[in-house]
Parts: sequence; structure tokens; C-alpha cells
Amino acid sequence: MADSEDTQAGTIVGVDVGGTFTDLVALSPRGLRLAKVPSTIDNQSNGVLRALDAAECDIAALDLIVHGTTTTTNAVLERKLARTGLITTQGFRDILELGRRTRPQAYGMFGEFKPLIPRDLRLEVPERMDCDGNILTRLDHGAVANAARSLLDHGCEAVVVHFLHAYANPIHEQQAVEIVQSIWPNNYITAGHALLSENREYERGVTAAVNASVQPVLSKYVEKLLQTLTDQGYKRDLLIMNGNGGMVRAQNVAKEAAKTVMSGPASGVMAAAFTGRMCNEPNLITYDMGGTSTDVALIRGSTPSVSNEIEVEYGMPIHVPMVDVRTVGAGGGSIARINSGGLLEVGPESAGASPGPICYDRGGTEPTISDANFLLGRLRPPNFSETAETEVSRNVRGVISARLASALNCSAVEAAAAVVRVANAKMAGAIRMVSLSLGADPRDFALFAFGGAGPLHAAALARELDIPRVVIPARPGLTNALGCVVADLRHDFVRTLNASLGTLDPNQIGSIFSAQIAQGKSMVLNETIALDRVESILSLDMQFTGQTHLLRVPIDNPAITIAELQDRFERIYFERFHVELPNIQATVVNVNCSIVGHRPPLDLTQLFDQKKRATSLKDAQSSTRPVYFGKTWIDTPVYSRDGLPADASLQGPAILEQMDTTIVIPPGDRVTTDTVGNLILHVRGAL
Repeated sequence: MADSEDTQAGTIVGVDVGGTFTDLVALSPRGLRLAKVPSTIDNQSNGVLRALDAAECDIAALDLIVHGTTTTTNAVLERKLARTGLITTQGFRDILELGRRTRPQAYGMFGEFKPLIPRDLRLEVPERMDCDGNILTRLDHGAVANAARSLLDHGCEAVVVHFLHAYANPIHEQQAVEIVQSIWPNNYITAGHALLSENREYERGVTAAVNASVQPVLSKYVEKLLQTLTDQGYKRDLLIMNGNGGMVRAQNVAKEAAKTVMSGPASGVMAAAFTGRMCNEPNLITYDMGGTSTDVALIRGSTPSVSNEIEVEYGMPIHVPMVDVRTVGAGGGSIARINSGGLLEVGPESAGASPGPICYDRGGTEPTISDANFLLGRLRPPNFSETAETEVSRNVRGVISARLASALNCSAVEAAAAVVRVANAKMAGAIRMVSLSLGADPRDFALFAFGGAGPLHAAALARELDIPRVVIPARPGLTNALGCVVADLRHDFVRTLNASLGTLDPNQIGSIFSAQIAQGKSMVLNETIALDRVESILSLDMQFTGQTHLLRVPIDNPAITIAELQDRFERIYFERFHVELPNIQATVVNVNCSIVGHRPPLDLTQLFDQKKRATSLKDAQSSTRPVYFGKTWIDTPVYSRDGLPADASLQGPAILEQMDTTIVIPPGDRVTTDTVGNLILHVRGAL
């Protein structure tokens, strides 16, 4: 044990649970350990422990474990939630169901929406505030106590207290929570204003309902994982990634469980931002293609786009700050099929980790994107003997011929190429959405490609979108786990003001910022994690009076004047919409503050074993195989990425293989390396 503690002391572990694989990166002053194991969806903690075991980590000797989890995201999407009740203002029990008069299918006549809390568990009590926080009807304390007892009698495990206009004056919610706490048998009590102090009762109510209904799920998972780690000798903190790209201690995470939604995708974006700063690429479009889905996000000036208006699914707005990630159902395991109209479709259904794609020879029977890449010569599963590869190739060709090619009246290879093109079109659409919808031109960015399948498709997507460069990090398939290692501590605060600039006292903004900064710094500095510095990020959500959409306005000085605010908002509005409205006054809706505790930077060159590098490209080449590009087969050199010389430069076509991904370099494209181990793919014909 002493030897193990000597070699693993100071080790920081990042472990991320995805829909298909659980990834682990362990960095220490003495080296790097990596692991990629199938996710255990029924109990994610088993996958975490298997990853630690696969990386040969001595749990007792580790310095820190940071965990990105899909526990809450999966619980919400699959509706595997705790039974939850709602206590709300009399006359407003149906807010969670009425919503915003939208429909699941914009141009359809049918669709259904099922609120998280059913109507019989939404109870009303007499109380009322106006929008300025003045009490119109005092809270009926007895009615609150009766409602809490009734919800317990109906088997509720968690409860939400959500009153109208509590953001303006939370006194009634605070009183109701005290009453419920005296009756409720656990701590799964969510006050709407405490989680989200902003207007719009529907969004605030849904956010609180999500938080309450996933609290027991997340709490039990984290407690079980923490106890298991403790039993194996782990003595340090377990940190959990939040959807805003920051981290919190496991013991505190369940209190604001809704903030862990999108935890996994956020960690990858944080790794991309960190890597971009290290290699002088501040403007990135992140492209994370895993086994189940593809996530894309925007990074400008080394700062990820964060939104507090994310809608996880129809009728499910979660208005807590989260990295603005857009997801499409296109991953390596996405199933290709012919629909009822005779058209080829790819995803969103996935073969997952078990049985997985056919080409992984684990019992899969459905044709997937990975199978198409396999048939085209782009992908070779590891550790295949020549005999096994021949048999699997025959199975893949047979299934694609029977399920796809016959209906499309083409060869199996042409059908496989069509699968890749359709998948690329879906992913390019997601990239356009995350860039153009935010007023950004993809041509002004580099594409940061990661995930186990991302580098297979990155060059084609960049060419489709006219993006000139692709950055491929050192460990693409483990980037989300790396994000856990490099992420900072972060706490976000929102306070609704809802005042026009004509009536606003600028000192009020400064007062709110001061209170938020003080609270946030206290929370960050109470953590036991070593920090380099603490940063305050200030902004306002603003709109022109009479409009509904909000724009975020960064603030560098809390003492900003009214004239400066109007001018800054008008400039941001013009940048987004290219419209000037000089005669309309602006309104400040929300005051936002993020407190970020920056951790010491890590050396990315640790992600490569320098001893494995070859002295020449020829020595790094492992084989040659035919690969289908365009409409023809080309004999293509295959290289070990780990073996590439530090100053490697090569021209496509080429295939680069490593333990966590395969990289496709099309004919005419060129690849160089940078000082921190990234590959830079220069796309032929792009601007």
C-alpha cells in the first residue's frame, strides 16, 4: 500500500458516465492512467468503480475524484422520478400543465404533454403577493400543514413550495417551508425562490419540480457511491459536475439537484475551453459525438456560452444556468433504418453499449453509424484477429444489404456511405443551430472534435460548414472525463429586477451584485479545494420594453450608468439581429452573478506518453488498408497517433488510430501538431 500511495499521491481523477461508455482520466505528477469501460445504466456507480479498477487506481491513495453524471438527465428524460407533490397559491395549481400555449409538434394537430407532478398531487393554499412583493392575502399556515400531511398520505417523497411572485418577496415561501420541515420526514423540500429567484411562474415552477423530483434519485446515487469509495479507503472530497461547467461537493449537490442536468456534456465543453486557451484557439465550436448522441456548443473568447433558458425536452424548461449545449440523436451506435416513406433515417434510437453496433461483435443486429464506417474501411474495432474481422465484415455487409441497400436500390457500400452522409447532415444542422442562432458565423471558428466518434466525421462536417480548421485534442474519447479534471468551482445567482431604465436606480443593481458576490465567494472559499483565484462574472438579462426574448449583457463595472447600459444593450441587440430600435427603452429583467474559483492549471502534455513517439512518420505507420472516400476506394496509410513524431505533418488520405478514437483525414486535407499535443486539421477548400 505504501508503494501505491507513493506512486498515486497527488492523483486527480475525472470520471464521466456517458450513455454508452464510462470514461476515466487520472493525472498525477508521475504519469497518466486512462480507462474506457461500458456504462452500467442500471447503476452508474458500478461503471465508475470498474473504470477505477481498469485504470489500476488505488482508491485510498487518490487525492481527488471529480464525477460527471447523467443520473439526473436520464431520470428526467425517462421519467424515472421520485413521487413529488406541489403546494402552490390558490387558483394556480395548473400552471405546470398550462405552460406557454405551445405544442409538441409545431405544425401538427396532435401531441401530448405530461407534467412532472400530476394534478391530484398539486394542492392549493390561500396566500397572494403582487408583482412588487406586497402581501395581498396572508399565508394560511394551517392549510400548508394540512397540504403537507395530505401529500405524505399520498406517498410523496419530495415536495415543492411554489407561490406566485415569490421572487419579489419570498416571505410566504419561507414560512411555508418552515411548516413543511416540521412535518416532512426528509430534506427533499424545494422552495421555488431559493433555487431560482426570477419571474415567469411556469418556468420557475417547472425548474423547482425537476429539482424536487430528482433530489431523492441523485441523493441516493451519490450517497451510495461515496459510501462505496469510503469503504475502499477514499478519504478526500468527491466533487460532482454541474451543468454550468462548475463543480460542487457531493454532500451538497442534491440540494440543487436540477443544476446537475447536462452535467456530462458540460464537462466536455469545459475541457474544450481549457484546451483552447492552452493552444491559442479562443473561438471554438465544440462537437462531441459519442455512442448515443452528438452534443454541440459555442465558445467565444475562451468562454462557453451559458444559458438559463435551456429546455431539456418539450415542456421542460430548466431555468438554472447551464452550458448551452444542443443535442441530436446521432452517435456511433445510432441505428439506421428505412422509414415508412422509403427514406433513410439515422437515429435517434441507439444500439447503446449492449449489444452495441454489429462491428463490435457483442451480439448487435441493427445497422449503425459505426457499422457504416466499418464497412467503408474507416473504423476497425481494436483487438480483432483477421479471421474475426472477416466474419464480422460479412455480417455487417449482410445486414446493411438486407435492411438498407435493397430498399435504396444500391450496393451495401453505397448504402453505408449514405448513412454517413445523413448522419453528417443531422450533425451539421445542430452546429448551424448553435452558431447561427446566436449570431455567430461558423467560418469564424475552429471545430473542436471529440467523443469516441467525433474525429471520424469532423473533416466532412468542417468542409460542409466551410470551417477552416479542426482541433482534435490528445484524448478525444476521454475529453469529458478530462473536463472533470480541469473544471473550476462555480456558483450562479439570478435575481429578477424587471425595471425599465427610465425608472431604475443604478445603485440598486450595484447593491444586488454586491450581495451576490459576497454570498458566492463565501460558498467557494468554504470548499476544501485548492484555488488559484476567485473571479466574479457579472451580467444583466435585458430586453426592449414590450418584447419577450432576453439578451445577456456582460457587465465589467457594477457602477455602470443608465446611458452606458442602454448603449451596450443596443449594440448587443444589433450584433444578434442586425436591427436598430433607437427610440425604444430597454428593461433590465434579471441581475446575474457567477462566482468562479479557478483551480491551478494542468499540463496537457501529460496526456501523451512521450516515450511512445516515433522518430519518423514511416515508423509510426502500422498498416495500409482500402478506405472509401467519395465514390472510390483508396489505399490509405494507417498510423498510430500515439506514435506520431512531435512535429508531425502529413497529407490525407490517412487514418490515425488510438485507444479511444479513430481519426479520418480525407484526401487533400493536411494535419499538423501543436505544442500541447493537439492535431490541427487544415480543411482543403475551406476559408
